[in-house]
Amino acid sequence: MRLAFISDIHGNLPALDAVLADISLREVDATYHLGDLVGYGPWPNEVIDRIRARGIAGIAGNYDTTVALGHDTCGCQHDDPVRKALSVESYRWTAAKVSPGNKRFLASLPFRLDLRPFGGHEAGPAVIIVHGAATLNTVYWREDRTESFCRKMIARLGAKAGDVVLFGHTHKPWSRVVDGRTLVNTGSVGRPKDGDPRGSYAVVDLGADGTDIRFPRVAYDLDRASAAIVAAGLPPALGVLLRTGGVRTSD
Repeated sequence: MRLAFISDIHGNLPALDAVLADISLREVDATYHLGDLVGYGPWPNEVIDRIRARGIAGIAGNYDTTVALGHDTCGCQHDDPVRKALSVESYRWTAAKVSPGNKRFLASLPFRLDLRPFGGHEAGPAVIIVHGAATLNTVYWREDRTESFCRKMIARLGAKAGDVVLFGHTHKPWSRVVDGRTLVNTGSVGRPKDGDPRGSYAVVDLGADGTDIRFPRVAYDLDRASAAIVAAGLPPALGVLLRTGGVRTSD
């Protein structure tokens, strides 16, 4: 069975459409999203509408929940004051733009999903989906986390040997195996932070021979996205970060 997982679209419609087009070429059985549909990008409602129209099931990211429930901030962690200021401004813009109906949709998204790709009728791995980590969608499950941290998250999720745990939030794709559990960070569709501006997602192949993980990268129209950011009244620096794959080139 082949599953696709997309995360951290962040209101970037051209990136989402490009990734969905790529997924359509890969004989995928189902696609799931890992939240943060909104924030930073100028198309929050359009992204939500596309996800709903395609019937893509998924979970809430920190942006989705905080926007839906009227929080003052997204709950993000920023060491860089410039990035913090961009986050605050884009969050306020997004909270004002998302329609009441779409806020209700965001509020309805669950914290986690547990999938049984073989229906629970046959022996096989479970797939557990969260946005950030086991207990909070604001925790960053980075690639450099210790084995102890990973084991703690695995235990809290109840993941068993052979299971696959997927998450996003850091915007950097990676995978590793800890105690027989496959851990996968999908990266970000709409706002990568690993220096590669192309959208990232994960393809997971599950079978009797084990689990195979791939991270396709998909180019999209950066000019359109950057121009729309400016036209929407969002900070132009957000478009610059799209072009650099999240890397700040200067102050």
